[in-house]
Amino acid sequence: MKYASFTAADGSATWGVIEEGRAFDLGPSGAGLAPSLRAAVEQGLFGAVTAGQYQAAPARPEDGIGFLPAITDPGKIICIGVNYRTHQEESGKTGQTAPTVFTRFADTQMGHRAPAVMPASTTKFDYEGEMALVIGREAWHVAEEEAWDYIAGYGAYNDFSVRDWQKAASQWIPGKNFPSTGAFGPYLVPAADLGGVNRLTLETRVNGETRQKASVADLYFPIPQLIAYVTGFTRLSPGDVIVTGTPGGVGLFWGEGGLLADGDVVEVEITGLGTLANTVERER
Repeated sequence: MKYASFTAADGSATWGVIEEGRAFDLGPSGAGLAPSLRAAVEQGLFGAVTAGQYQAAPARPEDGIGFLPAITDPGKIICIGVNYRTHQEESGKTGQTAPTVFTRFADTQMGHRAPAVMPASTTKFDYEGEMALVIGREAWHVAEEEAWDYIAGYGAYNDFSVRDWQKAASQWIPGKNFPSTGAFGPYLVPAADLGGVNRLTLETRVNGETRQKASVADLYFPIPQLIAYVTGFTRLSPGDVIVTGTPGGVGLFWGEGGLLADGDVVEVEITGLGTLANTVERER
């Protein structure tokens, strides 16, 4: 089953189930099951909504809704850098002994079909197709062998990056936190519905051209190790997000014309999670 956050008919934020081209409103403007998708995760509703519950809710065509970030208000967004060998090799960052971790702020996110805003202060705007996971319960000092039990669901992510700001110093946070540069969605799929994620394929396309393609099984630090590492230094709560890393093929290393320009359409497609699409819009 696919869940999403989106705008209601009155423009307010809501969430619900997407099925057969229809968006069923389970939020405050609809069935009122929970105020947000994050709250649904907290309350144990995510992945447990029955057909009777969502089919009785108000529905609109999926094509007519405005998608919001799958989790609009995560308490924490933890991003993992250079976590595929192909990206390590192209960037010269091989031989890692621990994950590279940085943070993204919740208010920098946007949804499927929303513009990816290239800041006026850069000419080095880039894409990073990734898979994100959402934490389902309080997590602190989680053992690797128990890590899968803490995941509520998965979605596609595009960690758009402002490379000159990112590389100006050793800390990456400035280049990863401009407004409307963290695309998340269109859907959040329950972990139980998806099964093993190592069989999934991630593909990033720019104007229809494949730039990145990798199996999730190629993660250098696999998901259980990431959860164990992150919860070794910070508590995670339901609705918190871990963005697991991007494969080789980012625009910075693609060659001439690899970086993004105004009007480019970037798609991140992951098996079973749908296709996240955003058009680059230069800041005016």
